Amino acid sequence: MTNFAGVSGSQLRQYIERIERLEEEKANIANDIREVFAEAKSNGFDPKIMRQVIKIRKMNHDERAEQEEVLGVYLHALGMAADNPDVEDMSSKDITAAA
Repeated sequence: MTNFAGVSGSQLRQYIERIERLEEEKANIANDIREVFAEAKSNGFDPKIMRQVIKIRKMNHDERAEQEEVLGVYLHALGMAADNPDVEDMSSKDITAAA
């Protein structure tokens, strides 16, 4: 392979081919993850909630505490906090009666 403007064609080709292989592996892993979520869903688990749990597990303790605190402030500001008397406790309602 030739050099052009100081660029080694063979070295560049090696990098490109490595990246292409990694992209292929990444696509295979993403497919495997989708299959695991589909399996979990078929066993009654909610993939959306599972994704949230995974996101939370990636956080360190301080990040998580800060996020929960900010979330609490926002919920209070919107009148959606659990200790807000204007918000009814959904667990005490008979949801089937509303249907």
